[in-house]
Amino acid sequence: MISHLYIKNFAIIDEIDIDFNTGLNIMTGETGSGKSIIIEAISLALGNRADTTYIRHGKDKAIVEVVVDDCPSYIAEVLKDREIEIENNQIIFRRELSSSGKNICRLNGLTVPLSFLNSVAKQLVDIHGQYDHQSLLNPDFHINFVDNYNKNLIFEHKQKVFNLFNNYKTVYEELKQLKKDESDTARNLDFMRFELDEIESAGLHLNEDTELSEKISLLQNSEKIFLSVNKTYDMLYNENQAIIPALKKIMNEFESISSYHKDLENFSSTFNEIYYNLEDISYELSSFKSTFEFSTDELDNALLRLDTIDKLKIKYGNTIEEILDYSENLKIKLNNLENNEERKLKLESELQECKDNLKIACENLSKIRIENAKNLEEAIQQELIELNFSSPSLKINISSGIEHLSESGFDKIEFLLTTNAGELHKPLYKIASGGEISRIMLAFKKVLGSFDSIPTMIFDEIDTGISGKTASIVGKKLQQIACNHQVFCITHLPQIAAFGTENFKILKFSDDYTTHTTLTKLTQNEKVQEIARMLGGEIITDNTLISAKELINASISS
Repeated sequence: MISHLYIKNFAIIDEIDIDFNTGLNIMTGETGSGKSIIIEAISLALGNRADTTYIRHGKDKAIVEVVVDDCPSYIAEVLKDREIEIENNQIIFRRELSSSGKNICRLNGLTVPLSFLNSVAKQLVDIHGQYDHQSLLNPDFHINFVDNYNKNLIFEHKQKVFNLFNNYKTVYEELKQLKKDESDTARNLDFMRFELDEIESAGLHLNEDTELSEKISLLQNSEKIFLSVNKTYDMLYNENQAIIPALKKIMNEFESISSYHKDLENFSSTFNEIYYNLEDISYELSSFKSTFEFSTDELDNALLRLDTIDKLKIKYGNTIEEILDYSENLKIKLNNLENNEERKLKLESELQECKDNLKIACENLSKIRIENAKNLEEAIQQELIELNFSSPSLKINISSGIEHLSESGFDKIEFLLTTNAGELHKPLYKIASGGEISRIMLAFKKVLGSFDSIPTMIFDEIDTGISGKTASIVGKKLQQIACNHQVFCITHLPQIAAFGTENFKILKFSDDYTTHTTLTKLTQNEKVQEIARMLGGEIITDNTLISAKELINASISS
């Protein structure tokens, strides 16, 4: 359950810091006081998309934090896998929006992706609003209502259909692609064989282009290289004032005096090292001279080979590695194309097997849905009677067939309703008013709520289009739901507000410079005053106070 809410700099809210308890939590306030903003803030903390326009004017950052107590064990396991620690069995959802557009999501202080935060929140809080009305009016969503009724019974069969459908789809797409490729096979085979032969006949090896470039550079500059090496060797050894013989004399001179001073010994050691290093270099230069050869044929061959590689790069890849990868892919494609017929027969057999298994699984799922739908019809019909429909009759129409095949099976489901005896059943969107849709949705929430483990329900627009006796009935229904769930309800109807286990008032204050909204928990006396205001307006009379107390007493006795 939601035990605490903190809001800072959100829309016209300066700061709200408030605790909640179990039962039916009713929020009321005058029109325009910002009732919907409270739900917007909670929705944001629980994973709704962010918008910088939510940030209070003149502020840099908005913060919303929702604390949920009594974390279920299955949620705790999910958080544990993410290395999110849980203290006092609490989960703290926190969203921070900055004017720069930065959006931070946290669970128990740890930054998490928005999608993960939302997936956790959906298992703990069910927020009912305008979207739920739309889903009830749209037949595409009706199958979800049926499947959520007694869902433990249907889950295994639904999961089996889901898996089999995806297997069927995978094989179907592969076979479809194979048949498409088949039409191009004759034309492609010759061309692909030509490409493969061209690459393989080149006999490429990795880094060959780099080695060739170095070799060409050496051969193209061979004369300059030879002259420089030869001249250097002569300067070291063969000229009248050659470096190495002169250095030999210097080395001998310092060896004869090195014992007289430490610095002289260091100089002698350094000259020795230089002398022997130059001796090694001169030996290597001599070997290089004797083995260095220049051949115009060798240069021509290297240039021709590099040109061949460059042409292959233009066709098949920017590097030799990419060319060789392309060659390997060609081999795989050729093998697949050359064995198409065998593969096609195998896939056709697999597809038929998948289709047969899927059909059986869909039929079994459909049987359970039909039974589920029958029980759901009866349960919803009873709720509708209790919600002041005079002669309601709900019919859940299920049409099954391969034309409806999806990962959910092959059933198409639509709710048909008549609220008056003798009239034909019609789709909900054709007959239901705003008030009727609110009550129908409440009936579904009441029935389906018995089968889910979501601890908290939030109702924002459940009182749309209703009043009087019907409003009292809706209040009672919310009270019943609150026996097994924590319920929040924003309402403008005193008949519903009277049923609150705890009541809260939303107030908007304005001056010449700012406007801000507050949320305050009401005492029992303040609750009476608020319901009296809702009954009679700003001027509260003894009669409206008496009526308010009567509503509250009636809600308790019911």
